[in-house]
Amino acid sequence: MNDRLPHEKGFHVSWDQLHRDARALAWRMDGTEWRAVVAVTRGGLVPAMIVARELDIRTIDTISIRSYKGVGTEAGQGQLEVLKRPDPELMGDGEGILVVDDLVDSGRTLELIREMYPKAHLATVYAKPKGKPMVASYVTEVSQDTWIFFPWDMALQYVQPFRGED
Repeated sequence: MNDRLPHEKGFHVSWDQLHRDARALAWRMDGTEWRAVVAVTRGGLVPAMIVARELDIRTIDTISIRSYKGVGTEAGQGQLEVLKRPDPELMGDGEGILVVDDLVDSGRTLELIREMYPKAHLATVYAKPKGKPMVASYVTEVSQDTWIFFPWDMALQYVQPFRGED
């Protein structure tokens, strides 16, 4: 019997692991002359910086998309709103642009980015099955019901052992 809450099926990512995985993503992107890296804020900022550093890409921009959510029982995925777009002259149709995010979950955000920049290369460090068709490249797949705990969402604290006592 599984008595854990859905968010307790967690995949905890340390700073070291994120750095290794983002470098692995960069290695997969090597061999292409990218014009720029575009980070999907907020989660894509750190991986995009690591990828840009590894590939020696100096032109970096951001795109910010928010999903409106309801309150209480109506909470959930809502309509997407672009809060900040990258430089239009830089982006064009996205050709030669590497768009980086930390995770693709449902794929809705990347689907909107794909509509805006059809020739951009969309890459994430982590991918869930529903969103995987939206990315051209990723490093690690996790199950749809796994909650990823990123290092910027966590603090160091004592954790009770799964079995036994202290």
